[in-house]
Amino acid sequence: MQKRKLGNSDLEVSALGFGWMGLNFGCGQPLDRRTAINLIRAAYDRGVTFFDTAEAYGPFTNEEIVGEALAPIRDQVVIATKFGFRNGDTTAGLDSRPERIRAVADAALLRLKTDRLDLFYQHRVDPDVPIEDVAGAVKELIRQGKVKHFGLSEAGAESIRRAHAVQPVTALQSEYSLWWRAPEAEILLLCEELGIGFVAFSPLGKGFLAGKIDASTAFAKDDFRNTVPRFSAGNRQANQVLVDELEILAARKHATPAQIALAWLLSRKAWIVPIPGTTKLHRLEENIGAAALELSAEDLRQIETALTPIQIQGERYPAHLAAMTGK
Repeated sequence: MQKRKLGNSDLEVSALGFGWMGLNFGCGQPLDRRTAINLIRAAYDRGVTFFDTAEAYGPFTNEEIVGEALAPIRDQVVIATKFGFRNGDTTAGLDSRPERIRAVADAALLRLKTDRLDLFYQHRVDPDVPIEDVAGAVKELIRQGKVKHFGLSEAGAESIRRAHAVQPVTALQSEYSLWWRAPEAEILLLCEELGIGFVAFSPLGKGFLAGKIDASTAFAKDDFRNTVPRFSAGNRQANQVLVDELEILAARKHATPAQIALAWLLSRKAWIVPIPGTTKLHRLEENIGAAALELSAEDLRQIETALTPIQIQGERYPAHLAAMTGK
C-alpha cells in the first residue's frame, strides 16, 4: 500500500489506517481477544501500518489488544492513542488536566507494550483546561521521548490555532465522509494553512455507506448507533438515496460503495488518511482494496453531481456528544 505523510510532519503512514474501536467497544458484541489480534495482524500483513486506539475504548482493553497484536512488529507500525475523558470513561466527562495527560501517557505505554506513543491525541477539547496547557503537557512528553507527535480530535479552528502555537499539531482526527462534509467549510483549509494532516474517522458513515444497513436493520442492544439520530429507522430510509447513488457509481467502476467512499476521501488531499474500522476480515480486505482504486476527474465530477444535491437527514451525534465537538 502507498504511504502518506501527515501534513508537514515526518510521520509517514499507510494511505489507509484502521480504527479499532469496534473490536470491543460501542459496536455490539466484542470480538474475542484472539480473533481481534489476528484481525489486526491481518491488516498489517496487507499493508496497513497506521493503527488507531484510545484509552476510552473498553476502557483500556482496546489498547491492551492493540499492544499485544503489534508487539512483534512494533518498529514497523505507527500507533495512535488518545487521552481526555475522566478515568477513561466516555460517560464521566472530560479531563485534560496536565497531570491526567501525563498519567494517561504512562499507562498507555504499558498497555501498548511500547516505549513511545507515535501520535497522542486529545480525544475532545476540555473547556475547563486551557488548550495551551494541554499542548504544553504533550510538548513536555515529546521532550521526554514518551510521545512523538501531538494530535487533536474534533477540535474547532480556534483551539487548533492556539494549540499549534505551543506545540505543532501533526494531525487532526475528525469525522469526514460523503455523508458528513462539514470539515470542508473551514477545518480542511486551516489544516492546509498550518500543515496539519487530517485523519478521517467514520469514513464510511459508521457503516452506512457500505450499503449493508437499511431501515429494517436491527442493531445490537449496546451498539452506539441506537443513540444516533441519523440512524433512526426513518432517517435510514430517507438517507438510502445516498447509498443507492453510490451503488450506481460503484457498478461503473467494478467496485463496492465502500470502496468508492474511501477512494473519494483519498482523492481529496494527499494528507488525508481515512481510518475505517471493521470486525470482519472480508470487510478489511474490501476496504484495503479502495487504496488501489483510482478515480478519474470524470468519476469525481459524477460523484459530485450525483451526491451533492442529497440532503442527509438526522444529526450525526446525540445532543450531549455533539456539545463536545468543534470546540
